[in-house]
Amino acid sequence: MNTKKVEKLIHDYLLESGESLAIAESLTGGLVSSRITDIPGSSNYFLCGVCAYANEAKIKLLKVDPNTIKDHGAVSEECAKEMLLGILDLTGADWGIATTGIAGPTGATETKPLGLVYIAAGNKLRFVCYRFEFSGDRLDVKEKSAQKALEILYDLF
Repeated sequence: MNTKKVEKLIHDYLLESGESLAIAESLTGGLVSSRITDIPGSSNYFLCGVCAYANEAKIKLLKVDPNTIKDHGAVSEECAKEMLLGILDLTGADWGIATTGIAGPTGATETKPLGLVYIAAGNKLRFVCYRFEFSGDRLDVKEKSAQKALEILYDLF
């Protein structure tokens, strides 16, 4: 990737294209939105960041189907995709990012280890969702997740 920070590359693209961005975060707790808004001029394209940490917030704000959480869990590909589509519907943004995962030190299960993260990014016509298992402590997992989320979005442009 270019030597510029990925959030600056996203900034340059969105300013030039005139498109907008919205972000739905769970495990990253606003870190992705913070990195976007660290760049002066982000108000020209950044519409909204929703930190839907609790399942109830995912359901009420992002319209995640309660059955998705019941059947697959909040840390799942299905939930990440619904969070992405929910933030796009809520805001009308051209592009979106959604993050959900287990930053630790608690919350892991036999099938969902610490550091398990799902990141969805894209728009209503074309989006991707990836599964990662990041190592490190809670802050490491959050920082790695935020970085990867921004990289995934930029790669879609």
